[in-house]
Amino acid sequence: MELPPHPPAPAGAYRSATLDRGLLFTSGQVPLTDGQLFAQGKVGQEVEPGVAVLCAQAAALNALAAAAEVIDLAEARACVSVRVFVAATPAFTDYVSVADGASRVIAAAFPDAGLPVRTAVGVVSLPLDAPVEVELILTLDGNG
Repeated sequence: MELPPHPPAPAGAYRSATLDRGLLFTSGQVPLTDGQLFAQGKVGQEVEPGVAVLCAQAAALNALAAAAEVIDLAEARACVSVRVFVAATPAFTDYVSVADGASRVIAAAFPDAGLPVRTAVGVVSLPLDAPVEVELILTLDGNG
């Protein structure tokens, strides 16, 4: 999978990524591609689960692109944590499958590191009516 050349610009008063004590934290990233959401709405209503998986992949790529604005990704030893937020109907509960889209991107980006810890949470809504938001924590070589 190819990283976008630049992450989406922050939509408010925050940084897309920051480095502190050998850990790089990304802000939550939604599945924007060329300034447009890959999909909009709630999973289980306007957004099919398979499309939500693709959204999680796009959001994870945006998070990696945000990290790449701060460091050379080759300096990162691993992604140690992934948080995936899924805007869904109350009846939809398969957050694990949606979050696996982000995990697959991370596994491909850091093939020698193994899988990170992960949280997958259902929420009422996300910025811009995005169906998915992803944030990452990376550790740099020699840290963590």
